Amino acid sequence: MLGAILFILMGCGVDKSDSLITVDVTANYPKKELVLQDFMDVEYIPLETTDEFVVKGKITDVGKDILVLTNVRQGKILIFDRSTGKGLKKINRRGQGPEEYILPFNVHLNKEEDEMFVNDGPSSKIQVYDLDGNYKRTIPYKQGALVTNLYDYDENHFLSQNVYSPENESSSSTFFLLSTQDGSWTDIELPYGKRISPVIVKRAADGIYASVPGNSFISSYQGDWILSEPSADTIYAHRPNGDLRPFMVRTPSVQTMTPEVFLFPGVLTDRYYFMQTVKKECDFEKNDKMPTVDLIYDRQEKKIYHSIVHNADFDNREEDLSVCALNEEVAFAVSLDALSLIEGKGKLKGQLKEIATHLGEEDNPVVMLAKMKNF
Repeated sequence: MLGAILFILMGCGVDKSDSLITVDVTANYPKKELVLQDFMDVEYIPLETTDEFVVKGKITDVGKDILVLTNVRQGKILIFDRSTGKGLKKINRRGQGPEEYILPFNVHLNKEEDEMFVNDGPSSKIQVYDLDGNYKRTIPYKQGALVTNLYDYDENHFLSQNVYSPENESSSSTFFLLSTQDGSWTDIELPYGKRISPVIVKRAADGIYASVPGNSFISSYQGDWILSEPSADTIYAHRPNGDLRPFMVRTPSVQTMTPEVFLFPGVLTDRYYFMQTVKKECDFEKNDKMPTVDLIYDRQEKKIYHSIVHNADFDNREEDLSVCALNEEVAFAVSLDALSLIEGKGKLKGQLKEIATHLGEEDNPVVMLAKMKNF
């Protein structure tokens, strides 16, 4: 296993066109409303519905030619043609064997789109298959680590995050590089004071309840990786050569707050930085979600706003841009329920309205892809 990566903070590398952005996570910023289609291209793909292809899960990856969805609890991985929505392959390798997985927590395509990496959290391993479901190899990682998203760092490594909780002491660093061959683990160390968990755990007579921010702590911008350590006040840009530079600062210090409020950047475009604050509190009697506020930094105006992003193809729908972009082309993907589209088709517009007229109530969802516009 490689040793921990030690980076030099390259303060001189800050973009001269922007002074270091400071975000007050307690401020009541003025509202700014945007229309998604003004800065994103939107693509809708109705998925074929057959007895073999029934979607009950989530979109896990989007390639140039295919869509990958998982029915996690059933262990199914479904591959669809991106241009037609036709079902291409159903894979289920769920089991206890050495070539199987317990749960396909998430699935990641390689750049060539001939291998898929299935992250099996309960087994602390990644199973690698071809697109026909044939086993190729196993990548083990640290037992007990809460490994979430996998991002292509280089030909030999994934960039990922290990969410810290009182029950997960597998690493002192949130971010790490994971070998795509043998699972060797290289920590990326960021400076912070006391380590703070973003996880809320409640023990009750009827079981253990937990709430975890749904945000990725990793985002991307112009070839850099943006790393948001929950325990730190500075968000860093990690460059391909391994250097770190400050990207954004939050205030007040997370080390002084009770409850803590975290700041996580999401989709980052040439004009807008979308972000979300997450307050570490949860009423488990109502739901397991922490309160959030959507923010945006307008690079042209050099101002911060509370953001609302409307989808012009709906009469009343707001989009969530607090996610990390899926890849260089696709900012985010959303699964739209067929029945909801049918019931609301009188309030739909354009291509989506036409698609809704051909849907049945029990049809598979329509996949919406929001893609970066090239200005």
